[in-house]
Amino acid sequence: MTSPAIAPDLIRHIEPTRLTLQAIADRMQNSLVSGARSAIAREAGDAAAALFMADGKLIAQARSLPLLLGSLIPAVQAILKAFPASDMQPGDGFLLNDPWNGGAHLPDLTLIRPVFDGNHLIGFGAASLHHQDVGGITPGSIPPNARSIFEEGLRLPPVRSHRAGELEPSIAAILSANSRTPEALLGDLASQWSCLVLGGRELTQLAGRLGNNYSRACQTLIHQSEAMTRAALLREPDGTSEWEDQLDSDGVTTDPVKIRVRIDKTGDHVRIDFTGSSPQTSGPANAAPAAMMAAALYFMRCLAPDAPNNAGCLAPLDLVLPAGSVVNPDYPAAVNARTATVKLACNAIISAWSRDRSATSAAANAGVATVIAFGGSTDDGQRYQLTEIVASGAGGSSFRPGASGLSTDVGNARNTPVEIIERETPIRVESYGFNRESGGDGQNRGGDGLRRCYLLTEGTTHVSYRGERHNSQARGLQGGLPGLASKAQIIRSNGDAEQLTARTQIQWRAGERLIIETAGAGGWGAVYATPHNPAVRRTEC
Repeated sequence: MTSPAIAPDLIRHIEPTRLTLQAIADRMQNSLVSGARSAIAREAGDAAAALFMADGKLIAQARSLPLLLGSLIPAVQAILKAFPASDMQPGDGFLLNDPWNGGAHLPDLTLIRPVFDGNHLIGFGAASLHHQDVGGITPGSIPPNARSIFEEGLRLPPVRSHRAGELEPSIAAILSANSRTPEALLGDLASQWSCLVLGGRELTQLAGRLGNNYSRACQTLIHQSEAMTRAALLREPDGTSEWEDQLDSDGVTTDPVKIRVRIDKTGDHVRIDFTGSSPQTSGPANAAPAAMMAAALYFMRCLAPDAPNNAGCLAPLDLVLPAGSVVNPDYPAAVNARTATVKLACNAIISAWSRDRSATSAAANAGVATVIAFGGSTDDGQRYQLTEIVASGAGGSSFRPGASGLSTDVGNARNTPVEIIERETPIRVESYGFNRESGGDGQNRGGDGLRRCYLLTEGTTHVSYRGERHNSQARGLQGGLPGLASKAQIIRSNGDAEQLTARTQIQWRAGERLIIETAGAGGWGAVYATPHNPAVRRTEC
């Protein structure tokens, strides 16, 4: 596809419109994060904002968290299916988190607000944020042993949450009654609404300046994105490539969970097929289609990173997610641990694509976003809750070593500062640094993971631990070696070390230490023994 000719009267509007839309989305993101109540959003940045046209097509995304950005597309589609645009009014808001109705997993509440220019609907703002508790059987709403969605928290199909700019009292009451931290939940939801009001105001101003050219400019930008993505595909050789990897377990059984992908590239079209992946699991390792869209969108954006950041890049893609599988589970499967599955799927896509493209290839990222939910009380009875995201390493590539301690691919979350953890909880971070020598050897080494040592100073805490790569390693590429596996342990007060599996929950008592070591990434290119490199530390997988 070649981009259609741009009308002469529109040429001068295209690039300013692209830059303005991107700036609006980024300002929405800054507002969303800075106004959030909970640390996982305010400090770690586990939130995302985007803009859509009136027909539901993505026109701009904030430069934030791909894991959530990709899921906003099916969320807007679900809202438009449930609520015809003709029934929407200025000041309306719509909320959902249902994995079978546009959602990804229950803690990620997505709020969508229509944008009007007068009485004319011109688009939507959308914001998703990881709320630290939406109910379920464990604090933090990420139970590692959940067997169904009913154990994971409150499930919301698309609902009208706001009228005339105000949160419906009945919706607020339902949300509050189902959360262990209702003040934080409502505070984070208010931040979502504020960012959408900001985005809507600026989008209306842009549309007012452009008049009839606004819709034409947006459509042209979508066509440009499609054309640039197709051109990038045409520069790559046709062919088929496959990759297979596995999760350590699903949290209920000890069986590994297979992620298998096949990529068929023909001309300016690509098909990504997950047929052959494991059936849906008993535990929460399943990923709904809205969650898997994040991995696909990330890959398509990587093909043409300079293309306008909108829905056009998805036009050349066919995504196949077999029903009843771990990447498209049937209701009422548990899905709270979908992050590991989506990250592994993204890794598999990149690895399959890189296999025969050594000039631009990269070894596997560590594929780990360790998530830990702490929920407990101090000695004087004050309750607290914290969700931590601990990063890992990036794979070495043909052109540089992998970065260490980095939230990779669909992840882009920050670490929670030690000062925040120690101010808001009775947890002391005794040490924090790189998990040295965990990245795989190679001409360009894989990045190292991270190591955190926590000490609980008082009370007791329930810990939901959701790690990955305890039983497997991130593979190297082109002769590079794999990274080291993850490890986690509790040092009890009597000095006994209790090793943790990749998905588990424990009671943590004062005076005990929790030590997390995340996996290293794969190295790129063979390394041979020389006088300056006398030994290769590890054997290849």
